Amino acid sequence: METRIALIGIIVESPDSIQELNGLLHEYRNYIIGRMGIPYRDCDVNIISVAIDAPQDAINALSGKIGRLQGISAKTIYSNITDVKEK
Repeated sequence: METRIALIGIIVESPDSIQELNGLLHEYRNYIIGRMGIPYRDCDVNIISVAIDAPQDAINALSGKIGRLQGISAKTIYSNITDVKEK
């Protein structure tokens, strides 16, 4: 299965949606390489980066679902590297 490496940048402005966000990240956990969260207390937001290696459709689905959560913004950048892996 062909996969792509991507980075999803997430800004959480509403703590009410954090549980739903964590549920989505758990659902896609097999594709996630790593994640880093930074609480920016001065602005009362959380900044999260998620590195992922997954089929294009899975990356698009996860990014879209995250972007539809209330009070959460997400953008995805893709590497030009593709890899053939069995997952």
